[in-house]
Amino acid sequence: MTEQHRFAPSGGIPNSGWPLVVWRGVLTAGAEAITAHFAGHGWSNAWTNGVFPFHHFHSIAHEALGVSQGAARIRFGGPEGRSITLRAGDAVVIPAGIGHCREWASEDFELVGAYPGGAEYDICRGDPAELEEVRARIAAVPPPPCNPVDGKPMPGWT
Repeated sequence: MTEQHRFAPSGGIPNSGWPLVVWRGVLTAGAEAITAHFAGHGWSNAWTNGVFPFHHFHSIAHEALGVSQGAARIRFGGPEGRSITLRAGDAVVIPAGIGHCREWASEDFELVGAYPGGAEYDICRGDPAELEEVRARIAAVPPPPCNPVDGKPMPGWT
């Protein structure tokens, strides 16, 4: 079972026509295990850390996050978006263009980020002067061949 969330543009964040997808309690805790799990479904270029405490989005890649320990409240969709609490074992796929910002995190919060096919990523902050350019880049990002959790098509992206 998944949660799907859609967002309208908000505060310079363009967001996406595809939904943010959340899976609850589907991953084995531990950064190494999550990195390997994601890689097994073709999501790589992984890193382990947290989420920036400012609104940002990626215009050239979709992003998977897997919480390896702790918990955090992340605002997705920009300033007028929705706060979602993620806990160890949860996974989320953020389509290119959807904003995200850490609002709160436990001291032990850690997650793994990865990208379909090991794609590179950028960090955009909603500069109005870049909006037309980032919308074009977002539109050019194809859907991933599968999701990082079970290797099936992305729920709600067909």
